[in-house]
Amino acid sequence: MKVVDDRPSAQGIANPQSSDEPSIDIIDPSKGRMFNRRPKDEVSFTKAVELHASGELDQALRELERAIAFNPKFTLAYIESGDIYLEMAEYDLAERQFSLAVRSEPRNFMAQYRHGQVLHRLGRLEESNRAYLRALSIRPGNFDANLGISIVFLEMGRAEQALPYGQRAVKSEPPSGRARMNLGTVYAALDRHEEAIIEYQQAGELMDAPTPGLLLNMAESLNQLQRYAEMVGALEQLVRIAPNAIAYERLGSGLFRLRRYDESLAAFRKSADHDPNYFPAYNGIAVCELNQYLWSSKTDAGARERAVEAMRKSLRLDRKQPRIVELLRRYTKASSTEK
Repeated sequence: MKVVDDRPSAQGIANPQSSDEPSIDIIDPSKGRMFNRRPKDEVSFTKAVELHASGELDQALRELERAIAFNPKFTLAYIESGDIYLEMAEYDLAERQFSLAVRSEPRNFMAQYRHGQVLHRLGRLEESNRAYLRALSIRPGNFDANLGISIVFLEMGRAEQALPYGQRAVKSEPPSGRARMNLGTVYAALDRHEEAIIEYQQAGELMDAPTPGLLLNMAESLNQLQRYAEMVGALEQLVRIAPNAIAYERLGSGLFRLRRYDESLAAFRKSADHDPNYFPAYNGIAVCELNQYLWSSKTDAGARERAVEAMRKSLRLDRKQPRIVELLRRYTKASSTEK
């Protein structure tokens, strides 16, 4: 099917998928016969691919520019240059090249898929979604396009629409840990936490090692199901491989629900140590200290004071916490039973 390009530079091109530079017949004097020389656009493209493979990206881009100058409808050259810009994290330049590839050949699956991919990187989710849908209209069962659009729908807060694509990706490649983790995240967004955990567990078995994101997501679904011992197990694994404020704060929450109060307080303090600006850590500290204060029949003045200090730190970081405001109002003043 002939693709019409209305750009001025393309006017007069008889065959938009071939170079303006004709093949040249050359006579070999020693054999008295003719052979065909490759078009210049193909020669430059082949050189570019070789340079790309060897890591000489700037030179590869120059060869691709030559190929496109010889043949402005050279779709593969646009895709190759877009891939190089992706590798260089030059996402705006990559988007331009993939856009030109799509314009050159709208029914080219790789052009549409790569365009969706880079638009996603740029945070242009609606446009990315449309590009992935065009790619899927060409190859409906493609694993990467189904996974890509599922992720985009999820980021857009449209989990119901993400679900069928996530399921298709898993059906297409059942051994993909990445696809199963995404499907688990979709189920969790739909409050289908039992199904989410099954997918997370299978993802963990398929990966070389569970990722921090997988462990954190699994812990949250376990929390929603009140499976606190398993939640703590996942989070203890997480803080061993990737300690951070969120992981320690979630661990503190799980330990508190298991009534392991001293360990819970220690985890909340480690959370605050990792990130002094993470206000949920101070809320956790405050809850643990208030718990100690109430267990002491309101005699442990030190626990109350430490709780008040933690709540004040939390509110300095985020004032929109009515529950913490109310607790602070209630426990700022000492009780008559304090020692």
